[in-house]
Amino acid sequence: MIKKNFDFSSQFKKANFLSLTIFILSIFFIFFKGLNFGIDFKGGTLIELRIDNKNIGISDIRSSFSNLNLGDVSIKEFGKKGDYLIKIEQADNQETDFIAKIKSDVKKNLQSEINFRRVENVGPKVSSELLQSGLLAISLALVAMLFYIWIRFEWQFSLGSIIALFHDVIITVGIFSLLSFEINLSIIAAVLTIVGYSMNDTVVIYDRIRENLSKFTKLNINEISNLSINETLSRTIITSMTTLLALLSIFIVGGEILRGFSFAMILGVVIGTYSSIFVAAPILKFLKVSSKTMEKKDEEIVP
Repeated sequence: MIKKNFDFSSQFKKANFLSLTIFILSIFFIFFKGLNFGIDFKGGTLIELRIDNKNIGISDIRSSFSNLNLGDVSIKEFGKKGDYLIKIEQADNQETDFIAKIKSDVKKNLQSEINFRRVENVGPKVSSELLQSGLLAISLALVAMLFYIWIRFEWQFSLGSIIALFHDVIITVGIFSLLSFEINLSIIAAVLTIVGYSMNDTVVIYDRIRENLSKFTKLNINEISNLSINETLSRTIITSMTTLLALLSIFIVGGEILRGFSFAMILGVVIGTYSSIFVAAPILKFLKVSSKTMEKKDEEIVP
């Protein structure tokens, strides 16, 4: 007699409806609300500075930059008091003279000693190339995963894992669109990490499902999926929780620079853990996977 700890299969339909709804909403936000691309992809200038004079605030800094007629300027405080991050969304002012003029004029306007800790400038051509490279990296990662799973498992498992991957990536990007969070190179790195993490979770469950399909030939795919999820549940929870603890620490104490990356990773781990149980596993039923699938595979292998 097979003992089941949790009846996940009874929640598959509700979970599928929830996933489909959020997936469609994410696509809607991505295409109609758009993405808030950072300087990496739009071009412009990023300045990180420190002002020791505690009497100077964001309003004073904003006023000093407005006098320079630089266009759209975003200023926010991060880290310790006196640390500011300034983004100038201007495409063509990337020459050395432009940066030097900003430093000189800001010091003059604020009449205070300013430590320019970091200045980055990205031209429109470079930003366009970075965006293309980022999209290419994600596409190649998905293709490589598809190829690996296609060889490692049957085509139904390969298709199921890719659907789960798209589910995770689209929803993560959709949430960034909804919240108007900035998309930069660190977010692309986070998405690539999410792809690997989600695939790892899915492969663990799929491997157990394949094993149980051969072992319990009288059980249907929902029962097999439920059994397999329960057998790998402790591993899934431990891996997810330890990863989340590390990411939460980065999100809380890592500062403004790492906040977007850590937030994307937290989303990815939560959504990836969910999808490996409630998307990747139940989709096998729609793809007509059964113990006969494994029998056909064995017949193809045996000469």
